[in-house]
Amino acid sequence: MSKKATINTICVGADEVDRAARVLRRGGIAAFPTDTVYGVGAHAFLPQAVLKLYAAKDRPSDKAIPLLIPDVHALAEVAVAVPRVAYVLAERFWPGALTLVLQRARRVPDAVTAGGETVAVRAPDHPLTQALLAALGAPLAASSANLSGQPPPTTAQGVLDQLAGRIDLLLDGGACPGGVPSTVLDLTVDPPRVLREGGVPAADIERAVKA
Repeated sequence: MSKKATINTICVGADEVDRAARVLRRGGIAAFPTDTVYGVGAHAFLPQAVLKLYAAKDRPSDKAIPLLIPDVHALAEVAVAVPRVAYVLAERFWPGALTLVLQRARRVPDAVTAGGETVAVRAPDHPLTQALLAALGAPLAASSANLSGQPPPTTAQGVLDQLAGRIDLLLDGGACPGGVPSTVLDLTVDPPRVLREGGVPAADIERAVKA
């Protein structure tokens, strides 16, 4: 992404969300608040847009990018051979701060998975992100809105401090309510393995699985 790219900071509202969705459908990248931290994303089914996302973050090309979806019903778009426990956990913790690692569907581009066979998926619990997903009509390939290796921002200004000139649009939705990244759970192994503990405690996951 060119350092001369324009950032448009806009307010929350239906017109602004639709504008962001148009940018994403054209292959642009946009930053937005979530229930954890600010994210930056691209249309998940546009490989060239996903590559722009890597460039904007200075993200290593071998580090896969998670997907945001609206709810459990959208899992079939991005994952296959989904185990029953995934639906149990999604019903309990989605929308929310739990990311599930699953076997990727063929439709998911290699640019998202860094060529791997798994994909990380989450349904965010934030009205603005949910509205953006609905307007886009597709999953978002999204990561925290920071330069690789830097702290994830929880405010729009924090996004600008790191990504000004690198993204096409910023949806300013105020401070993120969570401020903590999601918990990442790998369901492609048995037993499931917590790869990162975040917004959902591992103990809560264990109790949900055993219930």
